[in-house]
Amino acid sequence: MAREGIRFNNYSVEVQCAPSRSAIMTGRMSVRSGTYKVTFGLPYGLAPFEYTIAQLLSDAGYATALYGKWYLGDVQGRLPNDKGFDDWWGIPNSWDEAGYTSYPLSKESGMKPPMILEGKKGRPSTPVMRLDLKVRGIVDQKYLIPKTIDSIKRNAAAKKPFFVYLAYSEMHPPVVVNPDFAGNSPQRGGVYSDLLGEMDFRVGQILDAIKEAGIDDNTLVVLTSDNGSAPSIPVAPGGSSGPWRGDFFTPPFEGSYRTAGMVRWPGHVPAGIVTNEMLAAVDWLPTLAGIAGAPNLVPKDRPIDGIDASAFMLGKSQTTGRDSYMLFGLDGGLMSIKWKIYKAVFRYSTGLEEPIIQPQFPMMYDLSGDPGEHVNLFATKLDNSWILEPMLREVFKYEMSARKYPNIKPGEDFKGYPTK
Repeated sequence: MAREGIRFNNYSVEVQCAPSRSAIMTGRMSVRSGTYKVTFGLPYGLAPFEYTIAQLLSDAGYATALYGKWYLGDVQGRLPNDKGFDDWWGIPNSWDEAGYTSYPLSKESGMKPPMILEGKKGRPSTPVMRLDLKVRGIVDQKYLIPKTIDSIKRNAAAKKPFFVYLAYSEMHPPVVVNPDFAGNSPQRGGVYSDLLGEMDFRVGQILDAIKEAGIDDNTLVVLTSDNGSAPSIPVAPGGSSGPWRGDFFTPPFEGSYRTAGMVRWPGHVPAGIVTNEMLAAVDWLPTLAGIAGAPNLVPKDRPIDGIDASAFMLGKSQTTGRDSYMLFGLDGGLMSIKWKIYKAVFRYSTGLEEPIIQPQFPMMYDLSGDPGEHVNLFATKLDNSWILEPMLREVFKYEMSARKYPNIKPGEDFKGYPTK
């Protein structure tokens, strides 16, 4: 897939999986929509006000479907079929719930067993089966992939444009290797490599289905991850941040949120491109709106942080149009900002059990020569503070927009900004 399209080596997401998915869905940084963390005791996720990429493409005439993880609201009114998806089958929260009922005291906790749901637009979502360790290892093979392939074939046969969001389950703990792939990689990483092998096979199944439906030259395929690697989780040791510093639990270092991103569309997206052009999770909504010929549907009544990178993806521009990116933490506070090759770190974490640290001065790195963020430029000489100028301009623009359009609070039942 990478050889047949564009591989983005500078693709960034947000601080965790729910914020990243929110950014993809809305084109907005999660700090704006109150989705930078999952709240407890309040309805979390996307407020009624938020307009998703599924709603946009639905309004543009596309059939829409989601199969897999949602994690942007688990109550009626905040589920995928309430946010633009015609059809969905999957989990409202996260795959870690598959392990809940394996604990002896889980029944005594009073918590209801986690369920897999399905829903149709205009109707309430309903439970279809338990989410547990029995289904964990086969959920992609038996359900998510077949449902995705069926959706592709049905819409292709009906000559209906479609948008399918496949939220594949791996590599999220608790990992249970599919029996067909278990033990295939004893010399190449064990369980972790078995999981990667299955993932590769499943992506191939999707691409094969598109080709067999006769729509290979009329279908854009996007493959991204929502977080950096987490080798510190002992369940399935493996994964690497490569030359980048840190991992999932050490925001805002590059290993935390610089992750996989690629696009493929034969005859439209240039093949064999590997680029360091910036792209971010928030860019998908305006970019896909541009490719679908529906840029007029991108909301204008709220800040949209994404940029339309469709010209770059279609080989009509040398740049994505993005030269900066801000990362906010799980507390909603700014942690870092990148501008071109430079990065300023205002706060950081060194691990899951460690607090957020705020240095006396921002730490500054040149990512083009120091991908591991080892050499703080401010610790070398003090004539480089000018680098902060364009970064602080971006921060100022964000703060001004947040003053005009205040950020939605987590759990807030926000309906919209006052109109004049």
